[in-house]
Amino acid sequence: MVRYVYDFTEGGRDMADLLGGKGANLAEMTGLGLPVPEGFIVTTEACRAFLATGGEPEGMSREVSRHLSTLEAAAGRRLGQPDDPLLLSVRSGARFSMPGMMETVLDIGLNDASVLGLAKASGSERFAWDSYRRLVQMFGSTVMGVDAELFEQAMTRLKERRGAPDDLRLDASDLAELVETYKNLIHVVTGDYFPQSPAEQLRRAVLAVFRSWNGERARLYRRREHIPDHLGTAVSVQRMVFGNLGPDSGSGVAFTRDPATGRSGLYGDYLSNAQGEDVVAGIRNTVPLAELERLDAASYGQLRDHMQTLENHYRDLCDIEFTIERGTLWMLQTRVGKRTAEAAFAIAAELVDEGLITPDEGLSRVSGDGLARLMFPRFDTSATGNPLAHGLPASPGAAAGAAVFDSAEAVRRAGAGEKVVLVRQETTPDDLPGMVAAQAVLTSRGGKTSHAAVVARGMGKVCVCGAEELTVDVEARRFTTRDGTVVEEGTVVSVDGSAGAVYPGAAPLVDSAVMRYLETGERGERSTQVVDAVARALQQADGTRRLEVRANADTPEDAARARRFGAQGVGLCRTEHMFLGERRKLVEQMILADDGAHRERALDALLPLQRQDFVGILEAMDGLPVTIRLLDPPLHEFLPDRTELAVRIATAEAHGDRPDPHDTELLDAVNRMHEENPMLGLRGVRLGLVVPGLVAMQVRAIAEAVVQRKRAGGTPEAEIMVPLVGAVEELRIEREEVERVLAEVSAESGVPVTCPVGTMIELPRAALTAGRIAEQAEFFSFGTNDLTQTTWGFSRDDVEAAFFSAYLDKGVFAASPFETMDREGVGRLVGIAVAEGRAARPDLTIGVCGEHGGDPESVHFFHTAGLDYVSCSPFRVPVARLEAGRAALSETGVSDSR
Repeated sequence: MVRYVYDFTEGGRDMADLLGGKGANLAEMTGLGLPVPEGFIVTTEACRAFLATGGEPEGMSREVSRHLSTLEAAAGRRLGQPDDPLLLSVRSGARFSMPGMMETVLDIGLNDASVLGLAKASGSERFAWDSYRRLVQMFGSTVMGVDAELFEQAMTRLKERRGAPDDLRLDASDLAELVETYKNLIHVVTGDYFPQSPAEQLRRAVLAVFRSWNGERARLYRRREHIPDHLGTAVSVQRMVFGNLGPDSGSGVAFTRDPATGRSGLYGDYLSNAQGEDVVAGIRNTVPLAELERLDAASYGQLRDHMQTLENHYRDLCDIEFTIERGTLWMLQTRVGKRTAEAAFAIAAELVDEGLITPDEGLSRVSGDGLARLMFPRFDTSATGNPLAHGLPASPGAAAGAAVFDSAEAVRRAGAGEKVVLVRQETTPDDLPGMVAAQAVLTSRGGKTSHAAVVARGMGKVCVCGAEELTVDVEARRFTTRDGTVVEEGTVVSVDGSAGAVYPGAAPLVDSAVMRYLETGERGERSTQVVDAVARALQQADGTRRLEVRANADTPEDAARARRFGAQGVGLCRTEHMFLGERRKLVEQMILADDGAHRERALDALLPLQRQDFVGILEAMDGLPVTIRLLDPPLHEFLPDRTELAVRIATAEAHGDRPDPHDTELLDAVNRMHEENPMLGLRGVRLGLVVPGLVAMQVRAIAEAVVQRKRAGGTPEAEIMVPLVGAVEELRIEREEVERVLAEVSAESGVPVTCPVGTMIELPRAALTAGRIAEQAEFFSFGTNDLTQTTWGFSRDDVEAAFFSAYLDKGVFAASPFETMDREGVGRLVGIAVAEGRAARPDLTIGVCGEHGGDPESVHFFHTAGLDYVSCSPFRVPVARLEAGRAALSETGVSDSR
């Protein structure tokens, strides 16, 4: 029989798939002997069964009752006992952390009778009614579906009538009145009554948490964080402890290191006389954790010791929630903490230095996505002027956008292409869509562990919290600074998440310290810690990886930059980019040529220009391979736009003028070469087979550039790549032409020129016949952009705007196949081509030159598929180097803080 419930004493962190992250870590802390209130966990398996059938799994309620009896015996009280009730918390806890995305219900067990017993047992009537108020509010919104805003409005009206600035100024009778108001509200909205049975409260709360797994904000968060939908959530049921019993009580959130910068030391927020949700919600501004030492030195010392125990045990940054109940410390949660990219690199380096993890484990704790964020520009503080306000630097980075004051407006404007900054007093889980859409988040309340801070850090969003100098008026859609400056919705502001500052307008940007280091090798005085950590991680990756990393570069400048970034060659040099600008006229002449002599003259004019381009790139990459792709796009792309030409001619005729003969000749050529689907038309190898002299000109330019570099003492390693091959006969014919020209140049110059000849695999037929093609190819390079288009039957330019967002929403894609490799389809073709190509030619070099070569997840696939190199844009080279190293680690021990 399936078991659905486990006691905290029966699990551990290695059971996170079954017990969820929260439950597994509670069990782990219990096993370590830390002070954890008793409880039990209803498993993810129970959740999956419930979601599949819509009904409670058979036997689950009996197991819950049995474990509840054990918990009651340990506590010496019964759930909802009238004179001294045992109260429970019911919290979600999925395998991967989803902060605030699912539901929680606290104070289960209170009713009209037991609230009086709680008042007597605690000695505080106000505390008892405040707890009951919280239960009715949470249960009403979470379990019974009442809009949470209705409860907030009722609270606001009561505070206004009493002249109370916050809920702490409401007395016991006020809160008792509010409980009745809330219960009446539930009945009016739902037609049902708030349940007085503690057992029914518990049962319905558990099922509500299960249902919240498929809530809109939970699904959105999972899509963004790439968390599978099938996992489900566990539910932790735990004896309540109270931080709102008076000044000797309180709640807090702590980190064993700063999650924003990675610096050592205890970081976090504490709120006296408050429950944990008050801290996370940011409704009241917290005090720094260090202040707890003054308020309660004994609890602070115990907390510090427990945090050290947890960091040493988990060997990572730990995020901890705790409550102090009348001087007694209780540990309510721990997990591997979410952190910024800067903190991830700094913490990994420090943990290696401290001997807690190995260098390989340190490499596994950082990511290419994180490195990319560290390469983003920063604000030039010397040119920003005076800030509008300062707050807490909750998540670093620099971002500018129009200020908006609710999630829906952020989504609307971002969908129209506008950059926005979401401004709130504090965020709630319902603000997630707006946080995803925004460039940055700014709140006037809350600390570094508030909802806004935690979620923004996890998403890599810029965030400033607790900017108390701002008065945010959501109704009027504006905020006002301390000096009276009013910022209306739509006004552009700049948010510096590293310094905690907010500036008017779009502040100027400068390169980040990491980008400066990658470009120049200079580490600078500021940001030395993160730059050193990045340098160490890249060094470790370079010493670990099997995959080479090359760059896509079409100019000497791009090639030189790529080499500075650590590229080991050029994996794609697109020759068509050399035919733009002033050279377009020569291409026009070649296309319009009506005989061989005119065409040859145009090609002869292009030859020296192409040769000099190749000389520059070969010089920048001297001693490293440079893969040069012969002309790929259709020739009509080098001609003026068809409509533009037709309008010019029609306008001239309408004015009674004779159209420019050259325009007429161009329009005739455009019409003659027009294709309904150019992507599948006369392009790639087909051009070389039907346009006389084109391949010979390009190959001669390459060969003569090789000769020039050799005579200059260089070591050029040019490779010639034939695009869009679908049949081995195409490659064989073109290869014969290539080898003929190489032999001619060798004979003419007296300098031996040998260039490997290979092909791009970018058609399904090429992948499926790779064994035959390998007979004529010395290397393969997967053009994954076109291979994805032709495998899916997509025209990228058309489909991304037309329906990709709908496909992502409906779960057809977990990610765009143009951004991350489609392993099941396109990836299978890659696997077939690698296997068949190497079977025919064991020494076949295989790489990838689509932009997938710089996508972190795709790099791992290419490593597993057995490729020799990846090639990507120069700015993604460091990312690919890092991920290639991580992909090579056989046992990663990855710190997964999702």
